[in-house]
Amino acid sequence: MIERHVIFHVYPDRMADFERLFREHYRPAMSAMPGFVKAELLRDQATAHVYQMVIRFESSEDAAAWRSSGAHQALKPTLTALYTDNEVSVYEVIA
Repeated sequence: MIERHVIFHVYPDRMADFERLFREHYRPAMSAMPGFVKAELLRDQATAHVYQMVIRFESSEDAAAWRSSGAHQALKPTLTALYTDNEVSVYEVIA
């Protein structure tokens, strides 16, 4: 099982849009994919416009299938318009 942590630096005036996109479109599309386990969106308490998306899939291949899917590709332009930059870390779930 793998877990991806993606940190987003969201435009401060687009925070509500970012949260809505995740809740109404991004997570529902991702949850329809094979191997999907969970997705959560966290907001930094100290720096409100910094978010962390925590995504878990059964395998690296399942996660890659999501990233290359038509649903992800369709949502990507809307998502990228909401943040200045992002950082990705990928972990193997041990326990």
